[in-house]
Amino acid sequence: MPGPEITLACQDYDQTRALRDGAVTAAGFELKLVSISPPSQIFLRMLHDEEFDASEMSLSNYMIACGRGDTRFVAIPVFPSRMFRHSYIWINANAGIREPRDLIGKRVGIADYSMTALLFIRGMLQHQHNVLPADIHWFRRRSEHLSIKTPADIRVDNIEKDQTLDDLLEAGNLDAVAVTSAPRGFRRGSPVIRRLFSNARDAEAEYYRQTKIFPIMHVVVIRRAVYDRYPQLATALCKAFEAAKQHSLERLKESLYPLPWLNLDLEYARQTMGDDFYSYGVKKNLPTLEAATLYSYEQGLTERRFEVSELFAPETVDLFNDD
Repeated sequence: MPGPEITLACQDYDQTRALRDGAVTAAGFELKLVSISPPSQIFLRMLHDEEFDASEMSLSNYMIACGRGDTRFVAIPVFPSRMFRHSYIWINANAGIREPRDLIGKRVGIADYSMTALLFIRGMLQHQHNVLPADIHWFRRRSEHLSIKTPADIRVDNIEKDQTLDDLLEAGNLDAVAVTSAPRGFRRGSPVIRRLFSNARDAEAEYYRQTKIFPIMHVVVIRRAVYDRYPQLATALCKAFEAAKQHSLERLKESLYPLPWLNLDLEYARQTMGDDFYSYGVKKNLPTLEAATLYSYEQGLTERRFEVSELFAPETVDLFNDD
């Protein structure tokens, strides 16, 4: 007899694809994977309507919800999306910005203030370059997934509905943008738009060497009502996600992706971060998770700094420690 059906919403990542195609299962459960892109739509539908039994979720949004006493979800230490963010800050070449400190007093476009990418960008700018969130005038293009009250010294304005961050950056009405995809002008090869960190990969690798932070964008959450009914689900999902990730890593070893320098990128990742460079679990990711809880508190998104263990189902906190 098949186990209970669990609806799991997740973007179609290669590291989760084995769950979708059935090569990996969650012991005791029948997973129904729902692939949705962009993942921000998953967050909205889960936060507002609890539409799925489990889903990926913005780490920052999850911490904000927890900080408000919202107990509708419980997380597991599985991170479908994680990404260094130095390479996602673009500047207008005429704005007089040559280094991170030059962002002080500048106009920077963002999608929304509370998103996890910005949580880590602001934390990196503050702790590595002494540029505080209050030093920048932020311009937001969309409403927050969860309503927030920014600290009094933070300047956040909304752009007009008929405006885009890409156009404002290229026209010089914004000095920089910190976003999750390359601006249109950059993709076209505009000489006006370039990255803040011209040697972004070296900067990100050095950041990891110094801090051991590999920014986590998304966690996986389970609806509390589902978790209470099936307490074994948290562990089963952790193990299933790990197995699916291993399928993906095997494909990497076999060079099954149409990327010309994949073998060199894989070597570089291992040399810089070790063999388990995309790790799950709490212990292996403690520097990153502790940074996230610190930044959320420092930036006024949560009223207190969480203990990392508070964020996850208790039985999953020690998983993967001996791998």
